[in-house]
Amino acid sequence: MSQTDNPTIQSLSGEVSQLRQELQLRDQLVQQLSCELFRLVKGNNNLLPQPEVSANHQAEVQALREQLEAVEQQVTFYQEQITSRDTEIYQLRQTVQELTDRSRMLEQVVQELPQIYRHKFEERMAPVREKVATLQQENRQLQAELQSVSYRLALKTRTSNHSGIDLPNFSPPLPSESNISPVPNS
Repeated sequence: MSQTDNPTIQSLSGEVSQLRQELQLRDQLVQQLSCELFRLVKGNNNLLPQPEVSANHQAEVQALREQLEAVEQQVTFYQEQITSRDTEIYQLRQTVQELTDRSRMLEQVVQELPQIYRHKFEERMAPVREKVATLQQENRQLQAELQSVSYRLALKTRTSNHSGIDLPNFSPPLPSESNISPVPNS
């Protein structure tokens, strides 16, 4: 709920209270007037409108009737305003309740967001981790193959360097009969 709504509700509540007080005061005045008129009429039969009643008395009675009608109209007007304000207050309270409920819901969602994001992040990272593990395994295999090929190439290079120069193979001659010359007999 915003801070601008709170003063509006307070001012409406103040106005409703003031209107109720005015209505009670007017009701009291109407009641007093009614009682006074009834007492005067009942206690004094001369006050009843009779044909011989003076025009002055009739004017006073007419003025009182008009005042009474005016007060009744004001009472009706204020009652309608009070009803209207009560309806407005009820609607504002409902709105406040809805906004409070929504605020609580949003606070709960905000509190749950880190967990939700962690879970989603873990879900997204699982295939990435698997792919990284697969790539690392392939990398190790390729490095092993590379080392094997490098070793074989080095051996081949070493043997081809030595065999590149054809050196005679000097081995000591083996004694054989044809090579031995006959010794003369003397």
